[in-house]
Amino acid sequence: MPTCTPFEDRTANPPVCGFLHEPDAPLGRGLVLTHGAGSNAHAPLLVAVATAFAAAEITVLRCDLPFRQTRLHGPPFPASAAQDRAGLKRAVSLLRERLPGDIYLGGHSYGGRQSTILASAEPDLAAGLLLFSYPLHPPRKAADLRTGHFPLLSTPSLFIHGTRDPFGSVEEMQAAVALIRGRHELIGVEGAGHDLAGKGSVARIAEIALNGFRAFF
Repeated sequence: MPTCTPFEDRTANPPVCGFLHEPDAPLGRGLVLTHGAGSNAHAPLLVAVATAFAAAEITVLRCDLPFRQTRLHGPPFPASAAQDRAGLKRAVSLLRERLPGDIYLGGHSYGGRQSTILASAEPDLAAGLLLFSYPLHPPRKAADLRTGHFPLLSTPSLFIHGTRDPFGSVEEMQAAVALIRGRHELIGVEGAGHDLAGKGSVARIAEIALNGFRAFF
């Protein structure tokens, strides 16, 4: 059985804290996975995805972003975004020290957005991005698109997105990902909102993500 153990590294600023899911027979590939603006590493979606990937022999570091390490509740401040990206970069580096194969990066909502911004600036950082519910725009503010960095993004990117997500419809996402320079794919989840649970369960989303990951990467 795969194991899940607390993980903490405070040798750098910002530190990396979370949980390491290690397979019985690891393939040598790894995934850094993080959360949205209102959540943390204990989010049921992240736990389900990490558990499914570890069962498929992929090592997963499920971690709290730096803003969540300093504030237990509430969304991040805009000024903390650079520090959050630095934390993601450090997490990728730590996982790379442990594994010989490709390292992937991703997360839910805000965590996924920061992953894309980081990868657009450092295209060699990760082998690919796994992005859940990318927050394309604030609810009811469709003109406020968060795609300015998309034309610079060359890292292969797999998006998982609910058809009832108020942060962007699947149709809006299709137009947005067309801006991405690198290889990309968008998987729509019927009936799911921003949390992606929808009418099903996070286990269903984890299965969709794993199947999509295997096919795309």
